[in-house]
Amino acid sequence: MSDQSQNYDNLQNHIRHLQTPAIETWENQYSHQNYTIEITNLEFTAVCPKTGLPDFGTLCMTYVPDRHCVELKSLKEYFLFYRNVGIFHEHVVNKVLEDFVEACHPRKAEVVGDFNIRGGIKTVVRATYEKE
Repeated sequence: MSDQSQNYDNLQNHIRHLQTPAIETWENQYSHQNYTIEITNLEFTAVCPKTGLPDFGTLCMTYVPDRHCVELKSLKEYFLFYRNVGIFHEHVVNKVLEDFVEACHPRKAEVVGDFNIRGGIKTVVRATYEKE
């Protein structure tokens, strides 16, 4: 194992256990309908876990609600939580999707993280969920 890979060992083991703010929901009066909701956060910020430098990007969440819809103020507070969290782009997108599905129980959901260029490299990460 190279010295470089050893620097990443155990760096993100805690991510799935982060105590994030609750994502609140409200009852969907049109749960008999299939319709799509798209929410975009143009100012998402987290921290690179390796360098400690800020990471900026756009998070877009698209979902087909079932019995509940997401309450936007709580979602904004949830996103703000990440401002000081050292987390890889891939983990951001998957953690957001995981927490959103747990709170909202949508029929379908997709989270896309479109992160700003850093060191000449642009990253776009997609994670999807579909209810069985």
